[in-house]
Amino acid sequence: MSVANEPSFRESVDLMFNRAVGLLDLPPGLEEKIRVCNATYTVRFGVRLRGEIKTFTGYRSVHSEHMEPVKGGIRYATSVNQDEVEALAALMTYKCALVEAPFGGSKGGLCIDPREWDEYELEQITRRFAYELAKRDLIHPSQNVPAPDMGTGEREMAWMADQYARMNTTDINARACVTGKPLNAGGIAGRVEATGRGVEYALQEFFRDVRDVQKANMSGTLDGKRVIVQGLGNVGYHAAKFLSEEDGCKIVGIIERDGALTNPDGLNVEDVRAWIVKHDGVKGFPDASYTENGAAVMEEECDILIPAAMEGVINLSNADRIKAPLIIEAANGPVTAGADKILREKGCVIIPDMYANAGGVTVSYFEWVKNLSHIRFGRMQRRQEESRHQLVVDQLENLSASVGDSWSLDATFKEKYLKGAGELELVRSGLDDTMRIAYQSMRDIWHGRDDVQDLRMAAYLVSIDKVASSYRAKGL
Repeated sequence: MSVANEPSFRESVDLMFNRAVGLLDLPPGLEEKIRVCNATYTVRFGVRLRGEIKTFTGYRSVHSEHMEPVKGGIRYATSVNQDEVEALAALMTYKCALVEAPFGGSKGGLCIDPREWDEYELEQITRRFAYELAKRDLIHPSQNVPAPDMGTGEREMAWMADQYARMNTTDINARACVTGKPLNAGGIAGRVEATGRGVEYALQEFFRDVRDVQKANMSGTLDGKRVIVQGLGNVGYHAAKFLSEEDGCKIVGIIERDGALTNPDGLNVEDVRAWIVKHDGVKGFPDASYTENGAAVMEEECDILIPAAMEGVINLSNADRIKAPLIIEAANGPVTAGADKILREKGCVIIPDMYANAGGVTVSYFEWVKNLSHIRFGRMQRRQEESRHQLVVDQLENLSASVGDSWSLDATFKEKYLKGAGELELVRSGLDDTMRIAYQSMRDIWHGRDDVQDLRMAAYLVSIDKVASSYRAKGL
């Protein structure tokens, strides 16, 4: 396979699916049912802007309805096309199955560069897009629940939720029609950081098993590991921030649109982020070396490479020069099928996108449940927990007083133990548990089957088997 016939993103997903189903005993009809997208809706709508009618093209693809509602983000980018949206919808099906979120897979996109429009214009465009989808039940709390993706965020989700509520004034569950909303519009604490936080939890679980670490020809823990992050958007920023601040990693490289920064002693993620916000790029940032050809920095020496932006950034043209022994796919499809084969043959371990960036949909699931239950997590039990903990602390303080100077209660223990779990703590706990359980299901297959050589294959096997079981249970 040469660079000239590099598989497309959709072809990469199909190739990896084919690798997996070859090891599963599925009837041909069921295999085809899981493979294909159920439906893709294309909408072309007009909005009067700047004195004329502008026409926009958008998509919403439903890959699998083995569980409903279906779930998946909406991205705003000029590269959006039907093939890409359908491939992403398929990944969402497998991703939801892997992390046991009770959704089918869907994905949406609008062919637009959001930077070309001001906020008021974007709102008009977003509301009209939401209207076109909602009137066909492609935004609906029990049928199709979008979320943010590349080029969209809390703001766009709030507009979409409000548009749906205006169209469905008697729907008591209207807020559950999309996830990723701001807190004051029915969102959930921890959603913005969720995908990046999930990347951190995934790496923590990887380093808990010495067999996994040895497979990557590494040793030790996350502490001190050199990390290169490609893309400091929402996902890359939070992953880099948490890994550096909580796990002791050194962020030695950050790659952005206008180039890359490197520093062998580690970059301050917050400072770099602030610089990008102010200067719209990394060029000129002090305390780091600047490289105009950012893609070349992915090929430098490091322990962990985190591609967190676009698909296909590691491909046939550069795969053989990638030196990182461990790659975690924070973006969707950053490694093409051809590059995946080259990297596997080199001994590189890849934690696949299907699992690695599932933090977003996991916390979206928590938000959806919160909206349907109409109550904030922790509201019922938090103070009761604190009251019970106070009883224990009171007894320990009595003990401390009775034994004198030989033992005393640590002040920090009291502060930490007395604090009941609020929504953010519960969301992080649920996400950590989800990422651990999902990884363990992949690990068992990876180490337990001789015909499974990598985590991507293991992830596909776990997820496709769960989708197949759902279809069988429905009598299909």
